[in-house]
Amino acid sequence: MTTLFATDMITFYQPAFWGLDTTDELNAFASSKPDAFWDKVMAALSEAGVSGIELTFGPGSIDNVLKAFGSAKAFGSTLEARGLTVVSAFMADAPAWSENADLPAIIADAERRAAFLAEAGGEILVTGLPMRRTVGVRPPLFIDVAFMSHAAGIAHAIGEAVAAEGIKLAVHTESNSALWYERDIDLFMAFTDPRYVGLCPDSCHITLGGGDPVRTARRYNQRIILAHWKDAVGEITENLVIDDTIFTQQQRFMVDFGAGVVDWNGWSEAMLATPGCETVLLELDAAPDPVAALRAGRAVVERARS
Repeated sequence: MTTLFATDMITFYQPAFWGLDTTDELNAFASSKPDAFWDKVMAALSEAGVSGIELTFGPGSIDNVLKAFGSAKAFGSTLEARGLTVVSAFMADAPAWSENADLPAIIADAERRAAFLAEAGGEILVTGLPMRRTVGVRPPLFIDVAFMSHAAGIAHAIGEAVAAEGIKLAVHTESNSALWYERDIDLFMAFTDPRYVGLCPDSCHITLGGGDPVRTARRYNQRIILAHWKDAVGEITENLVIDDTIFTQQQRFMVDFGAGVVDWNGWSEAMLATPGCETVLLELDAAPDPVAALRAGRAVVERARS
């Protein structure tokens, strides 16, 4: 079996990699010099031996790709000429799945992204469930049957809509979100139809929630159409403040491949039994040296699969 190594665009969001000091400077650079931005990203991918990308927010969003290349087809053709491909797109900036969610707007947004992906050569839209609320904040947000039933309804509507473009929906297990703990995953999987909703487990985030990513991967192997491979220091035992800084707060619990507690042999074995087994998406949040980090990730995976 041929393995397609991929990574999330977040891997390249460390300003120091660009000789810059702040994220704002990086965004400005990518906006003013899109050719230089994408040329460096693609060169780094090729140097690291990674050929797939997952689009997300920021410079690597669908909207910014369209500004830089003019069309999904042009973007896909440019990638293909470099031996690269789009694997997926993470809907990080999609309309919220709130209690009073605007379902038509959510569907229209997903359809637009699906049309882009289909034209660019990708196959999977990835999304997450809403974030939890900080423990002690009132009113509390309970992740219960009613919550999951509502979320499942939205997921079904998106999954059915994007299927018209040949795109699959995968829901990601994010720390401090409504799909973090193993029981969250169990509940959501039970409420969703596997024909319309897939799973994108993240080995790091499941670990940070006190779960076992290998056990989860084995239990839902036929629901997994993509997975994020990332290492973690262990369970987060404190109640973090869930606000605009939560994603930055979580980064201190994430480590380089092989430096954490994830059972890569078990995880790799479990992944081989999934529909998404041919793609290994190495996720690294704003790596100072993306090429070295991606090479290290590849080495971990190759050892586990040898």
